[in-house]
Amino acid sequence: MMRIGKAGIGFMLLSGVALGALQGNARAQSAAPPDTDGVLQEIVVTAQKRAENLQDVPVAITALTAETLEKAGVRDVQDLPALTPGLQIKTSDASANPKVFIRGVGLNDFNANAAGAVGIYADGVFVASPLAQLGQFFDLERVEVLKGPQGTLYGRNTTGGAINITSRQPTFETTSDGSLEYGRFNSVKAEAGVGGAIVPGKLAVRLAGVYERDDGDTYNRYYNDYVNAVNRWGGRASLLFTPSDDLSVTVQFHGGQNRGDSRSFQSRPLIPQDPSVAGPDGLCAAGAYASGLCTDALGYADTDNNPYAGAYNVKGQDKVDTWGASVNVRWDLGKATLYSITGFDSAERNDLEDTDASPNNLLTSTYKATQHDVSQELRVEAPLGDKWRGVAGAYFLHDYLNTASQYDILRDLRPLFITDDNPTGFSLENNVATVGYPYTQISDSYAVFGQVDYQLTDMVTLTGGLRYSQDDKDFRYRSTVEQVVDVLSYAASKSFDSVSGRASIQVKPTDDVMLYASYNRGYKSGGFFGGYTRDPADLAPYADETLDAYEVGAKTELWNKRLRLNAAGFYYDYSNLQVFQIVTRDGVPTQTFNNAANARLYGVDADVTLVPLKGLEISLGGEYLNSEYQNYVSEGESLSGNRLPSAPRWTLSGLVSYDQPLDGAGGKDAGTLNASIDVSYRSLVYFDSHNLTRLSQSGYWLTDARLGWTAPNGTISLGLWVRNLFDQTYIMDINNLDSFGLDSISMGSPRRFGGYLSWHF
Repeated sequence: MMRIGKAGIGFMLLSGVALGALQGNARAQSAAPPDTDGVLQEIVVTAQKRAENLQDVPVAITALTAETLEKAGVRDVQDLPALTPGLQIKTSDASANPKVFIRGVGLNDFNANAAGAVGIYADGVFVASPLAQLGQFFDLERVEVLKGPQGTLYGRNTTGGAINITSRQPTFETTSDGSLEYGRFNSVKAEAGVGGAIVPGKLAVRLAGVYERDDGDTYNRYYNDYVNAVNRWGGRASLLFTPSDDLSVTVQFHGGQNRGDSRSFQSRPLIPQDPSVAGPDGLCAAGAYASGLCTDALGYADTDNNPYAGAYNVKGQDKVDTWGASVNVRWDLGKATLYSITGFDSAERNDLEDTDASPNNLLTSTYKATQHDVSQELRVEAPLGDKWRGVAGAYFLHDYLNTASQYDILRDLRPLFITDDNPTGFSLENNVATVGYPYTQISDSYAVFGQVDYQLTDMVTLTGGLRYSQDDKDFRYRSTVEQVVDVLSYAASKSFDSVSGRASIQVKPTDDVMLYASYNRGYKSGGFFGGYTRDPADLAPYADETLDAYEVGAKTELWNKRLRLNAAGFYYDYSNLQVFQIVTRDGVPTQTFNNAANARLYGVDADVTLVPLKGLEISLGGEYLNSEYQNYVSEGESLSGNRLPSAPRWTLSGLVSYDQPLDGAGGKDAGTLNASIDVSYRSLVYFDSHNLTRLSQSGYWLTDARLGWTAPNGTISLGLWVRNLFDQTYIMDINNLDSFGLDSISMGSPRRFGGYLSWHF
């Protein structure tokens, strides 16, 4: 395993500070490197289901190009927040269930049937399964992060926004792209794609794949090895068929596998063994967690104060297998263009997790799920006269989910309850048992939608759109003990429907300035809670949540396209928002999911990108967000006035990058030196709705850097990189298990560094 001493770290620090890196970082509504003339390039996005200049789209968008993603070392969806103010992504799982928040709108639930408030789309297909949302992030052409509800053209559960992932498409030109990376913790990442014509002008192919592994960044004192290891791969094959100039068909097959470790947490003990270390709430005071005077429910105390070490008696593994296919058809009918997008995704998961993060058998979790999704979208676009342009469509999604998850609780206490009649020693009344919650959920979703743009004058465009959605859900649930005894059975079916839409006005007084104001309504379907419970009342269907968003914004390009300044102000009226929490009932941590009355959010996004001279780019971005629950009572406790979880008041980012041409002997081109430094900041964030200081992370900065050289013809690049340059220790998420006497803490990655080689032919 690669372990670097202080001298090596010092060298990397000095190199990173002096030379920087992660070049090509894209801020909201800018994101492009300067072109050969030293000005900002135009960025083309498909946020409104058609190709448009980013500066002409009246929506707050972060667009990240392939060059940006490569040079920033973005590995998966979870790396995007450092590039996107207002975006938060966290997970307590190794390779599934990303919890995505945009402008404070998202969902904390980790259960398999939880539908997030931010839709993730891969090559136009909505990725419904949270098990599959991390699997297609390789060989990419572009990523677009749409902020705010997208209730017309997307619609499917997008109260927070949408993330569009677009892979590199087959072309008739032969191309090859790839990269190799090696770094600390013996981390290896290899990514490659190759494509070209099979039948020139008629049939083309692109094959791509990724492999990633490392030894883990957390030391396990119990087995004297390392945990949080990564081991995963993905692949994609795409075929482009163009039988005529009017018709194109793209067929894609994709799949992947994860065999890395499940997440190993940090155990924070909460039970005081001495009154001197007890806080006002009866739990351990903040400064005493590692004192040895605080333990969990079985007496374990982690006292080394090392956030990247623990004693884990369960060797967990997060096994995930995904595969799928899609068919994307574009047919030009002359006066209209017809689009058909058909998608299929399948995912299976078997995750064994040492939830208590200790050497004892206090709480061990097993998450098993199988999910299959079939979707179909038909869409037609057409000009409706000289001043009108319209799009209309229909959407269908069939989702099948089967789970068989369970918790093994307090197994070390079973000897206390062993009798002739009870040889296994389980005791449900004392919460000493293996409890499960297998269920099946079948959902059918339907939608019809339309949007019209009207060119009122040369400067003014009006837009209006509506979407009607219906979700039919059938839910069959069991709560079990020792896998054979049912303590609860529940079955129900329910239909949910909603109307969402958009209205906006866009004013373009000059070619370089665009102003807009918009109203958007987004919705997220109601449904059934998919966590463990013994109370049938917890399983009663919850209602749709809706979000009414009001936004004004400006997009400008000044100083002969050397300065891009974009800003947006927004106000959200959030109704019936769906909230997941872990509460204590009868001494047991219990998951709950319900509609939490209302909330109000408002804030400002702003982004500046400046190219003062050729090769030098300076980008600054930020967001201020105010969020507040209104009229929210949970388990008899009023949470009104509290901030929403994962909703920091401030998120900031900055980039300085520079490309310096090099002269060789005789004045020959010797390539280009690429150097940059990238920083991001997130202020105080709470991880649950109670706004407890214990369940929060104070503000922190992260700095990434990169130094590289690119060959004269631009085909080969190599260099050094470092992530989390100053080795900032920070928390990604916290699970409150105070009834077991601990908090389970998911840590952010420590400093990593290494080298890379990439090519484009």
